[in-house]
Amino acid sequence: MFDLRTLEDISLLAESYEVECKLAQGADGNGELPKDFWPTYSAMANAYGGVVLLGVREKNGHFSLAGVNNPDKLRTDLFNTLNNPTKVSVNLLNDHHVVTVSVDGKQIMVVTVPAANRKQKPVYLNGQPLGNTFRRLHEGDRRCDNETVKRMLAEQIEDERDARILPGFGMADIDPESLRIYRQMLKDEKPAHPFLEQDDFNFLVSLRGWRKDRQTGEEGLTLAGLLMFGNWLAIQDALPNYLVDYQERPEAKAELRWVDRIVPDGTWTGNLFEFYRKVYRKLVSDLKVPFSLKDGQRQDDTPVHVALREALVNTLVHADYSGRLSVLVVKRPDMFGFRNPGGLRLPIEQVIRGGETDCRNRILHQMFLLIGLGERGGSGIPKIYSGWRSCDWRPPQLVEKDEPEQTQLMLHMADLLPIDVVDSMRVKFGARFDNLDRTSRLIVVTAAIEKVVSHNRLLELTDSHSHDLTLLLATLVRDGMLTSDGKSRGTVYFLPGETLPTPEQVFNAPTFTGASYIGSSSEYNDESSEYLTTSSEYLVEREDVVTSEDSSRDHLGRLLSEHLDAPIIDDLDTLNIDFKAELEQIAELPRIKAKLSPQQMEQVLMQLCREQFLTLSVLAALVKRNPDGLRQQYLSKMVKAKTIALAFPTKPTHEKQAYRTRNYVL
Repeated sequence: MFDLRTLEDISLLAESYEVECKLAQGADGNGELPKDFWPTYSAMANAYGGVVLLGVREKNGHFSLAGVNNPDKLRTDLFNTLNNPTKVSVNLLNDHHVVTVSVDGKQIMVVTVPAANRKQKPVYLNGQPLGNTFRRLHEGDRRCDNETVKRMLAEQIEDERDARILPGFGMADIDPESLRIYRQMLKDEKPAHPFLEQDDFNFLVSLRGWRKDRQTGEEGLTLAGLLMFGNWLAIQDALPNYLVDYQERPEAKAELRWVDRIVPDGTWTGNLFEFYRKVYRKLVSDLKVPFSLKDGQRQDDTPVHVALREALVNTLVHADYSGRLSVLVVKRPDMFGFRNPGGLRLPIEQVIRGGETDCRNRILHQMFLLIGLGERGGSGIPKIYSGWRSCDWRPPQLVEKDEPEQTQLMLHMADLLPIDVVDSMRVKFGARFDNLDRTSRLIVVTAAIEKVVSHNRLLELTDSHSHDLTLLLATLVRDGMLTSDGKSRGTVYFLPGETLPTPEQVFNAPTFTGASYIGSSSEYNDESSEYLTTSSEYLVEREDVVTSEDSSRDHLGRLLSEHLDAPIIDDLDTLNIDFKAELEQIAELPRIKAKLSPQQMEQVLMQLCREQFLTLSVLAALVKRNPDGLRQQYLSKMVKAKTIALAFPTKPTHEKQAYRTRNYVL
């Protein structure tokens, strides 16, 4: 499947695929499938797939060849175990997934592990899913906790997650006004629809908001009925972690400050139908896009309106409401963001291409379709892309995150090749820029706009093949038009001359003293780099800067630096007393308990690091842990998982390293 002839080819492969190297030498040197191959197989299958190279060693991003002496034996052992259900739950491989190739005169075996589909997950070992299911996370094979495995099993079994009957819930838990307005919208959309003649109960039955199980005889309100039309108290009883959240933020930057917000607060039902009606009006209230003409008549419902409507409905009907994450919709001057708990049920490439659908909440989807909202047959995401393309804006970004499991859709209102940026690149590179092909120009311009660019981001922006992009990036680096940093799939690229912050610049150089705060590229290796404040047009006036005794700190006692796009806490003793008490309150659990689950500790660390950087020593003091242990057990893994960002990415183990929660915009 891959044309591997040299070590350089292997290095290029590792930049765009999840690659794991294993020696497979065996005790006698004649070749043996290593035992740790199987957790890797499970982990890759339960994530996004990957490639295992047998007979290759890797250290710090550098590859060397050992070769395999008896590839036929390895192949036989591999398929014997794959076809033994007591060893592996499902065999995803066939002959074309396992090939032997010659690299620099030595034979290696290339095993391509495809991603399992929903019906095949979890892929587990030794006949027992609990405790034997793995998932690929930050370049390692992590054993899945029981909650994750049970969620995979539920996704495997339940085609409709919202068809579940809720014992003890009834018509008294339905908001009559929501049902009345829905009925009116159905009448407006389809005046002669037969459902309109029914009373409220039978109307709900026809919508499948109430159903009877033909096998067990059980009947009652479905999860879909409660989510769509329920009242807040009933929704809370059924789903304690349920939360829908809309935030309008005033500036194009990654911060939690909002000027308008909609969350269930007791003044409205909190159900999905009312949330949709409230939020859609907010999303389009001041949308500045030109209207279109149809048969000479003005059409206010433009492709952008359609895209936003579909994005909102898509978020609500694909959410996993059993998860702990909220549904979140964000509106900013430069973009719209949509987040739902739960990953995609189809490969992301298929979702963008369209034509297939596997909706998590099919009853909810049908309820929205009935009143003219949403799209059928897997055409929703293509409709969103088409709407954005109608304005020549940058393509949407559809992203899956693993911890916590979620799907994010970002819609940017920015040109793909802005004229001013193109002109600046011509000034910077001269005729060399004009001599580039269109894809290479797009890569350079994207690096200028987003400060950094990754291989995955370029796959979203272009139609180029992954291998072709890898070669283009290598050529641009060789020709001095890009600089690279990082290794393997974590490699990022930026313009020459762009500097990444160092501890010496922040702690030794003159610190920030003015009233303006310019964002830098400290989160340079985030694939969702659209959240960075990287341009002077996003200057933020800071009214909280202390200008008397210490002009380098804000009123809370946090250090300010022109090299970072957020304040940094480097000393607890300089903090405002009340603010310090707030941080200690957030860290209360680890302060009083010596043992916490990894999830509990990570949640505390992420909460402490919101909106600010904290140095390792400060974090260690707040949670009462050894600094080295905290870094090795938690922070390094969280950086690789991209849940937190480094202040100084070029010096990850520096004693002054600091951390900030990333991607909390969505």
